[in-house]
Amino acid sequence: MDYFGNHVGRLIDELSKLPGIGNKTAQRLAFHIIGMPEASAENLAKAIVHAKRHIKFCSKCFTLTDDTLCPICKSSNRDQETIMVVEASRDMAAYEKTRQYKGLYHVLHGAISPLLNVGPNDIKVRELLLRLEPENTQEVILATNSSVEGEATAVYLSKLIKPSGIKVTRIANGVPVGGDLEYVDEITLSRALEGRVML
Repeated sequence: MDYFGNHVGRLIDELSKLPGIGNKTAQRLAFHIIGMPEASAENLAKAIVHAKRHIKFCSKCFTLTDDTLCPICKSSNRDQETIMVVEASRDMAAYEKTRQYKGLYHVLHGAISPLLNVGPNDIKVRELLLRLEPENTQEVILATNSSVEGEATAVYLSKLIKPSGIKVTRIANGVPVGGDLEYVDEITLSRALEGRVML
Protein backbone atom coordinates (compact mmCIF):
# COMPACT_ATOMS: atom_id res chain seq x y z
CA MET A 1 0.00 0.00 0.00
CA ASP A 2 1.26 3.47 -0.89
CA TYR A 3 1.39 5.60 2.27
CA PHE A 4 3.39 8.57 1.03
CA GLY A 5 2.35 9.34 -2.54
CA ASN A 6 4.13 8.85 -5.86
CA HIS A 7 7.19 11.05 -5.36
CA VAL A 8 8.28 9.54 -2.05
CA GLY A 9 7.45 6.05 -3.28
CA ARG A 10 9.53 6.54 -6.40
CA LEU A 11 12.50 7.84 -4.38
CA ILE A 12 12.31 4.84 -2.02
CA ASP A 13 12.01 2.48 -4.99
CA GLU A 14 15.06 3.95 -6.75
CA LEU A 15 17.18 3.92 -3.59
CA SER A 16 16.25 0.29 -2.87
CA LYS A 17 17.80 -0.69 -6.24
CA LEU A 18 21.25 0.18 -4.89
CA PRO A 19 23.35 -2.81 -3.76
CA GLY A 20 23.01 -3.63 -0.07
CA ILE A 21 20.05 -1.27 0.37
CA GLY A 22 16.84 -2.94 1.51
CA ASN A 23 13.43 -1.32 1.70
CA LYS A 24 13.85 -0.06 5.29
CA THR A 25 17.24 1.50 4.59
CA ALA A 26 15.89 3.02 1.36
CA GLN A 27 13.02 4.51 3.35
CA ARG A 28 15.42 5.96 5.94
CA LEU A 29 17.61 7.45 3.20
CA ALA A 30 14.59 8.86 1.39
CA PHE A 31 13.30 10.59 4.53
CA HIS A 32 16.79 11.96 5.21
CA ILE A 33 17.07 13.36 1.68
CA ILE A 34 13.58 14.88 1.90
CA GLY A 35 14.55 16.50 5.21
CA MET A 36 17.73 18.04 3.77
CA PRO A 37 17.82 21.70 2.75
CA GLU A 38 16.92 22.01 -0.92
CA ALA A 39 20.42 23.22 -1.85
CA SER A 40 22.00 20.13 -0.25
CA ALA A 41 19.59 17.79 -2.04
CA GLU A 42 20.36 19.53 -5.35
CA ASN A 43 24.11 19.21 -4.69
CA LEU A 44 23.66 15.47 -4.08
CA ALA A 45 21.65 15.06 -7.28
CA LYS A 46 24.18 17.10 -9.28
CA ALA A 47 27.10 15.07 -7.87
CA ILE A 48 25.42 11.82 -8.98
CA VAL A 49 24.67 13.10 -12.48
CA HIS A 50 28.13 14.69 -12.82
CA ALA A 51 29.85 11.47 -11.73
CA LYS A 52 27.79 9.43 -14.17
CA ARG A 53 28.61 11.76 -17.07
CA HIS A 54 32.29 12.40 -16.41
CA ILE A 55 33.81 9.38 -14.67
CA LYS A 56 35.38 6.84 -17.01
CA PHE A 57 37.97 4.05 -16.96
CA CYS A 58 41.70 4.78 -16.82
CA SER A 59 43.12 3.84 -20.22
CA LYS A 60 45.97 1.92 -18.56
CA CYS A 61 44.70 0.16 -15.41
CA PHE A 62 40.91 0.48 -15.92
CA THR A 63 40.08 1.93 -12.52
CA LEU A 64 37.56 4.75 -12.25
CA THR A 65 38.89 8.23 -12.99
CA ASP A 66 37.86 11.55 -14.45
CA ASP A 67 40.91 11.80 -16.72
CA THR A 68 42.56 9.64 -19.39
CA LEU A 69 44.98 8.25 -16.79
CA CYS A 70 44.26 7.86 -13.08
CA PRO A 71 46.54 9.58 -10.52
CA ILE A 72 48.34 6.29 -9.73
CA CYS A 73 49.20 5.54 -13.36
CA LYS A 74 50.34 9.16 -13.82
CA SER A 75 52.65 9.08 -10.81
CA SER A 76 56.38 8.71 -11.44
CA ASN A 77 56.84 7.76 -7.77
CA ARG A 78 55.18 4.37 -8.20
CA ASP A 79 57.09 1.14 -8.86
CA GLN A 80 56.54 0.82 -12.62
CA GLU A 81 57.66 -2.83 -12.75
CA THR A 82 55.03 -4.29 -10.41
CA ILE A 83 51.33 -4.69 -11.19
CA MET A 84 48.73 -5.81 -8.65
CA VAL A 85 45.67 -7.37 -10.27
CA VAL A 86 42.37 -6.77 -8.46
CA GLU A 87 38.76 -7.53 -9.31
CA ALA A 88 37.28 -4.07 -8.67
CA SER A 89 38.25 -0.44 -8.09
CA ARG A 90 37.11 -0.72 -4.46
CA ASP A 91 39.73 -3.48 -3.94
CA MET A 92 42.39 -1.10 -5.23
CA ALA A 93 41.15 1.57 -2.82
CA ALA A 94 41.41 -0.91 0.07
CA TYR A 95 45.08 -1.61 -0.73
CA GLU A 96 45.84 2.08 -1.12
CA LYS A 97 44.51 2.72 2.39
CA THR A 98 47.24 0.44 3.79
CA ARG A 99 49.95 2.73 2.32
CA GLN A 100 52.14 -0.37 1.93
CA TYR A 101 51.91 -1.09 -1.79
CA LYS A 102 53.83 1.26 -4.10
CA GLY A 103 53.35 -0.35 -7.51
CA LEU A 104 50.70 -0.10 -10.24
CA TYR A 105 47.32 -1.80 -10.51
CA HIS A 106 45.15 -3.55 -13.07
CA VAL A 107 41.39 -3.75 -12.45
CA LEU A 108 39.70 -6.77 -14.05
CA HIS A 109 36.10 -5.66 -13.43
CA GLY A 110 35.03 -9.10 -12.32
CA ALA A 111 36.22 -12.66 -12.03
CA ILE A 112 35.88 -15.76 -14.17
CA SER A 113 32.64 -17.54 -13.27
CA PRO A 114 31.33 -20.29 -15.57
CA LEU A 115 28.11 -20.47 -13.52
CA LEU A 116 27.37 -16.83 -14.31
CA ASN A 117 28.63 -17.14 -17.91
CA VAL A 118 31.58 -14.81 -17.20
CA GLY A 119 34.64 -15.88 -19.14
CA PRO A 120 38.11 -14.36 -19.66
CA ASN A 121 36.79 -12.28 -22.58
CA ASP A 122 34.21 -10.63 -20.29
CA ILE A 123 36.80 -9.12 -17.96
CA LYS A 124 40.01 -7.13 -18.61
CA VAL A 125 42.38 -10.12 -19.08
CA ARG A 126 43.48 -9.26 -22.63
CA GLU A 127 44.21 -5.67 -21.59
CA LEU A 128 46.43 -6.94 -18.75
CA LEU A 129 48.44 -9.20 -21.05
CA LEU A 130 48.92 -6.39 -23.58
CA ARG A 131 50.54 -4.11 -21.01
CA LEU A 132 53.02 -6.56 -19.44
CA GLU A 133 55.86 -6.52 -21.99
CA PRO A 134 55.82 -2.85 -23.06
CA GLU A 135 55.87 -1.78 -19.40
CA ASN A 136 58.80 -4.10 -18.55
CA THR A 137 56.77 -5.78 -15.81
CA GLN A 138 58.87 -7.85 -13.40
CA GLU A 139 56.12 -9.04 -11.03
CA VAL A 140 52.37 -9.53 -11.18
CA ILE A 141 50.63 -9.82 -7.80
CA LEU A 142 47.31 -11.63 -8.08
CA ALA A 143 45.04 -10.03 -5.48
CA THR A 144 41.70 -11.47 -6.57
CA ASN A 145 39.23 -12.47 -3.86
CA SER A 146 39.59 -15.80 -2.07
CA SER A 147 36.23 -16.96 -3.47
CA VAL A 148 35.94 -19.85 -5.92
CA GLU A 149 35.73 -17.33 -8.79
CA GLY A 150 38.69 -15.32 -7.52
CA GLU A 151 40.82 -18.45 -7.14
CA ALA A 152 39.88 -19.66 -10.62
CA THR A 153 40.80 -16.27 -12.06
CA ALA A 154 44.15 -16.28 -10.24
CA VAL A 155 45.03 -19.77 -11.50
CA TYR A 156 44.00 -18.86 -15.05
CA LEU A 157 46.09 -15.66 -15.06
CA SER A 158 49.07 -17.44 -13.52
CA LYS A 159 49.05 -20.02 -16.32
CA LEU A 160 48.94 -17.25 -18.94
CA ILE A 161 51.65 -15.06 -17.42
CA LYS A 162 54.26 -17.52 -16.07
CA PRO A 163 55.55 -18.69 -19.51
CA SER A 164 56.67 -15.10 -20.22
CA GLY A 165 59.18 -15.30 -17.35
CA ILE A 166 57.41 -12.66 -15.24
CA LYS A 167 57.29 -13.43 -11.51
CA VAL A 168 53.69 -14.25 -10.48
CA THR A 169 52.71 -14.08 -6.81
CA ARG A 170 49.43 -14.50 -4.93
CA ILE A 171 48.37 -12.52 -1.87
CA ALA A 172 48.37 -14.53 1.35
CA ASN A 173 45.05 -15.52 2.87
CA GLY A 174 44.56 -16.38 6.49
CA VAL A 175 43.19 -15.63 9.90
CA PRO A 176 41.86 -12.09 10.34
CA VAL A 177 43.41 -9.94 13.06
CA GLY A 178 41.32 -10.26 16.19
CA GLY A 179 39.64 -13.45 14.93
CA ASP A 180 39.16 -16.49 17.17
CA LEU A 181 40.54 -19.68 15.61
CA GLU A 182 37.51 -21.74 16.66
CA TYR A 183 35.29 -19.64 14.36
CA VAL A 184 37.58 -19.69 11.31
CA ASP A 185 36.75 -22.17 8.54
CA GLU A 186 39.10 -25.02 7.57
CA ILE A 187 40.12 -23.55 4.19
CA THR A 188 41.15 -20.25 5.77
CA LEU A 189 43.12 -22.08 8.47
CA SER A 190 44.87 -24.19 5.82
CA ARG A 191 45.81 -21.06 3.87
CA ALA A 192 47.09 -19.41 7.02
CA LEU A 193 49.31 -22.43 7.68
CA GLU A 194 50.60 -22.53 4.09
CA GLY A 195 51.33 -18.79 4.09
CA ARG A 196 53.18 -18.77 7.43
CA VAL A 197 56.24 -16.52 7.69
CA MET A 198 59.46 -16.56 9.72
CA LEU A 199 59.47 -14.42 12.90
